Amino acid sequence: MTDRIWADNYPKGVSQEISYDKYSTVIDVFNDSCKRFASLPAYSNLGVTITYQQLNDLSADFAAYLEHHTSLKKGDRIAVQMPNLIQFPIVVFGAMRAGLVVVNTNPMYTPREMLHQFNDAGVKALVVLSELLPKAEAILEQTSIETIIATSALDFLNVQALPKSSVKNLVSFMEVLDKGKDLSLPNINITMDDVALLQYTGGTTGVAKGATLTQGNLFGGLTVTRNFFKEVMVEREVVIAPMPLYHVYGFTTSVISVFLYGGMSVLIPNPADTASLVTAMKTNKATGLAGVNTLFQSMMAHPEFDDIDFSHMTGTIAGGAALIKEVAEEWKARTGQEIFEGYGLSETAGVLSCNIEGKRKLGTVGLPYENMQVKLIDDQGRVVSGQGPGELCMRGPQVMTGYWNREPASQVIDRNGWFMTGDVAVIDSEGFIKIVDRISDMVLVSGFNVYPNEIEKIVYAHPDVVECAVIGVPDDKTGEAVKLFVKSSNSQLTGDDLQTYCRKELTGYKVPKLIEFMADLPKTPVGKVLRSALRN
Repeated sequence: MTDRIWADNYPKGVSQEISYDKYSTVIDVFNDSCKRFASLPAYSNLGVTITYQQLNDLSADFAAYLEHHTSLKKGDRIAVQMPNLIQFPIVVFGAMRAGLVVVNTNPMYTPREMLHQFNDAGVKALVVLSELLPKAEAILEQTSIETIIATSALDFLNVQALPKSSVKNLVSFMEVLDKGKDLSLPNINITMDDVALLQYTGGTTGVAKGATLTQGNLFGGLTVTRNFFKEVMVEREVVIAPMPLYHVYGFTTSVISVFLYGGMSVLIPNPADTASLVTAMKTNKATGLAGVNTLFQSMMAHPEFDDIDFSHMTGTIAGGAALIKEVAEEWKARTGQEIFEGYGLSETAGVLSCNIEGKRKLGTVGLPYENMQVKLIDDQGRVVSGQGPGELCMRGPQVMTGYWNREPASQVIDRNGWFMTGDVAVIDSEGFIKIVDRISDMVLVSGFNVYPNEIEKIVYAHPDVVECAVIGVPDDKTGEAVKLFVKSSNSQLTGDDLQTYCRKELTGYKVPKLIEFMADLPKTPVGKVLRSALRN
């Protein structure tokens, strides 16, 4: 492995411009990038950095092993269950080069959740972090998985032995690479129409479904994103990557976009490990960072946060939940940098809209990306005139083909290609999109629509509130009532205090009727508060 390579060591004169006409798949872009940026650093993680050439070679070894030592064929599904490690992009590009479909799997899944996803996707192979093997052992016999490859987080520092396990056909990741070295790379005919990724929704509103993303969808997302940000792009990006690669945003950013343009991603295995994240920010001349409110808050609470040099940054992106005004303002005051709020879904390859330097409105998720269309519709499917609100619909090259093996659910895409996001939005006269709320999260109080985000924004401004979330609960008089969950820094704060505070800013029916204080609010792995868990 190479030593750490700094951003200012990049050779000059290597163009990062891509002529899209000459590519037929994402793999074509991968092959070209590996040639053009061969000596440049691609990924850094746990003190190890690999170059584009090394990633090309290692992913080829992985693909060759799959071709010659397994029964996997083009179109078969391979699950990847690990945190942000260098192994992740090696597996993804190796699997794609072998014509397989990657199934991103949350390492925090329970055996029950794993069983659902593996069987729903028809997974035939699994690449898993060694520490997670016991969970896999519990359900493998109930799946169609035939090949299991295990890896340790430390394998690229010091190859680790496989843990004791009852799993059959278990092989170590490093053995796979070693056996694939002298084997021929499979010659697979891949097109833009071939499925590349099954990105499962979080399952926060029901059974997790696999958004089916083709090579063309990933390529389309790559294209529209880079076109949108072309005016603020630097020659070489160095992106700190705490967002999980198994999440659609982390995947499309650090596995696809940054890599295919010659940048380097510094992978953070555990985004909750604020000390490691701050250290990575201090030791790398980062140009970009993406996160969520809770991540930004935890970073700013760290005693060494103000030692970070932000002078190389071209943008900090927020997603996953509405950006809190107070968080954005504190970040700006302490770093000199704006946080640009963006928006995307698994179903749209993680991209739809974003704010950008010179085109920014706080409280919105920005302008839609180029080569995309957006509209608002009412509950009858009619286009909403004016600024809305209405359900946000979009059409573009990155929209999924549907949900894997779920035809009824796939009707969220109409026959004209419009994808109905399930989010209520308004679009102002300049085209900026503001998400009002999820349709499913809307609370109906005596016939009035109440949007949780509006209440949460007010409550978050209270100096003693750390986190909050709003849901609707059954009420005999009003149908539904507003319930507020709060994490506070002040043990003396009461529900009456918050209701009095809210009445100053909210119409009576929007003021929370019930308030519950909690030590912590349940969240997804990327830090988004789970309203569904609060309902249950």
